[in-house]
Amino acid sequence: MLSVNTNVGAMVALQYLNKTNAQLTATQSAINSGLKVASAKDDGATFAIAQSMRGNVAGYSAVTDSLNRGISSVDVAMSAGQSISDLLIQMKQKAISASDASMDTASRAALNEDFTALRDQISTIVSNAVFNGFDLIDGSTTQITALASSDGTKKITVKAENMSLSGSIVKLSTAASITSQTGASTMIATIETSLKNVDSALARLSSGAKKFSIQADFVQKLSDTLTAGIGNLVDADMAKESALLQSLQVKQQLGVQALSIANSAPSITLSLFR
Repeated sequence: MLSVNTNVGAMVALQYLNKTNAQLTATQSAINSGLKVASAKDDGATFAIAQSMRGNVAGYSAVTDSLNRGISSVDVAMSAGQSISDLLIQMKQKAISASDASMDTASRAALNEDFTALRDQISTIVSNAVFNGFDLIDGSTTQITALASSDGTKKITVKAENMSLSGSIVKLSTAASITSQTGASTMIATIETSLKNVDSALARLSSGAKKFSIQADFVQKLSDTLTAGIGNLVDADMAKESALLQSLQVKQQLGVQALSIANSAPSITLSLFR
């Protein structure tokens, strides 16, 4: 039937052309953004899964920051502890020299000055071993805790080690001296005990630092795996999209041509009235 009111061929051609244009728009969007699922409109289920995974990745980023702060705090404490250990070794040398019965009073007094300067340096180190507000060797805190899971429920804890003078680790008192032969001889044993205690405390801090480092490595690997998983879900295959773009552009041109042919059909009716 020839009709000037209803052009079925044009309607069909327009439907296919509109479908092609919609596909072309989606392909151009994927090429522009690099994502085949850029919004919930593209694929609601996949977008929801990807968003959940992105939330986990963001959580692991916070976990990594927390662990790195913990590692740095323990590293500062260990560096301070190593310096204290070195000072104790020097103090032991001074005490041994001062315990020599042949040492005269003036020489022993000079040794004592060095000894007390080293003793006071321990206090200085202890009070300055601070990172991010934490001092793990002055007794101001009992432990440091870092996040271990993306939801914040799991944590890793490292105990503090109080290396202050007159403490359970460093046995030397704040007034320790080697002004006499007897005092110097007694001080040797005290220093040796303190030195062993400091070295044991350093070993414990080192174990704690390893816990933080191992968890940080694991979290980084887990975050990388999740990021790769998100990419697999939402990233566009650019080679595929490029080929599809060229195909759709040709299809669009053919659709326009088909619509033009369909639109010219009603004009055939004019030949009936010549």
